[in-house]
Amino acid sequence: MIKDDVLALFEAWNAALASLDPDTVTAMYAENAVLLPTVSNQVRHNHAEIRDYFVNFLQKSPQGVINESNVHILSDSHATNSGVYTFTFGDGSTVSARFSYLYVATEAGWKILQHHSSAMPEG
Repeated sequence: MIKDDVLALFEAWNAALASLDPDTVTAMYAENAVLLPTVSNQVRHNHAEIRDYFVNFLQKSPQGVINESNVHILSDSHATNSGVYTFTFGDGSTVSARFSYLYVATEAGWKILQHHSSAMPEG
């Protein structure tokens, strides 16, 4: 795993968002993943809860662009990426948010183990 591989994991997740299919997005997450989403106060602890979040979020037709990325390769099986991204929605509105992803290597490939996203507090 190198930095470009970690950045490609975000691009794969963003492409899953573009599919507008909550099952495709949910498949990007490990079975025991935790999602702290941008536009929900509920912590999501498993695929069913993560899917529930994306059923609603994908109705907004989101597409993300990373503005700042900080990749760290922790081991052969773990990597992080944190920084700032901006989402543009189907209605033209945007939101900038801080993010952190912890990725884990699984038998099914690299998956998101933890994902935290929070809107920028200063607008």
